Amino acid sequence: MNDMRKQILKNLEVNSRIDLAELSVLLDIEEAVIANEIADMEKEGIICGYHTLIDWDKAGDDRVNALIEVRVTPQREKGFDKTAERICNYPEVTAAYLISGSYDILVTLEGKTLLEVSRFVSGKLSPIEAVISTTTHFILKKYKDHGTTLMKRSKSERMAVTP
Repeated sequence: MNDMRKQILKNLEVNSRIDLAELSVLLDIEEAVIANEIADMEKEGIICGYHTLIDWDKAGDDRVNALIEVRVTPQREKGFDKTAERICNYPEVTAAYLISGSYDILVTLEGKTLLEVSRFVSGKLSPIEAVISTTTHFILKKYKDHGTTLMKRSKSERMAVTP
């Protein structure tokens, strides 16, 4: 991947709503060239989507988020992919990752209540044939998400130095 594409992607990752004219000035590249590169990267599947990060607690919409570690029996010639694909098809699942360590797949999940999340794990996730075991961790508070700090930054605790 060339340097121009990397720079465009880095800027979009920080702010997907950046104005193309502003990006053009920042990168010293013509706006039309940037627009074409973005369109090409969308077609190639390099840019997979655009997201807005919302602090739902501040918006007053209670949601329960959980991280679920899933131990899976890999399938011949498919490895973990077939099971991961099945897990990803559930609308409650917000993300799924193949991970190293004691578990194989890390699933992030969103529900309205603890009970709803628990029922998903016990009623939909655990019965999948390749699933050996699960461990559920409920997210109690988000401090940082997708590189964005969600809590108010405290003022510097350093004392002012006066002459």
